[in-house]
Amino acid sequence: MDYIDKVNASMGMSGLLNIVVVLVFIGFSWWVLQELKLDALFKRPRSAQAKLLQVFLSVALGYQLARFVIDYLSWSTWLKGMF
Repeated sequence: MDYIDKVNASMGMSGLLNIVVVLVFIGFSWWVLQELKLDALFKRPRSAQAKLLQVFLSVALGYQLARFVIDYLSWSTWLKGMF
């Protein structure tokens, strides 16, 4: 296995890990948002628009949390270069 194949394999595994982390945090955000009482904010809390807003909120929140975790892990691996 030459260097380019190793780099491609590493990038593929990194991409797969990022996808899994983002999906897990989106699911976690959805689970957390279910505990909020958002019914008071909507005219019709059971409508498709209200559910779609919950989905959008969970995607936005989950993505931001996942980016933080992924960036933190990346930064912590960079610290190895200091020592």
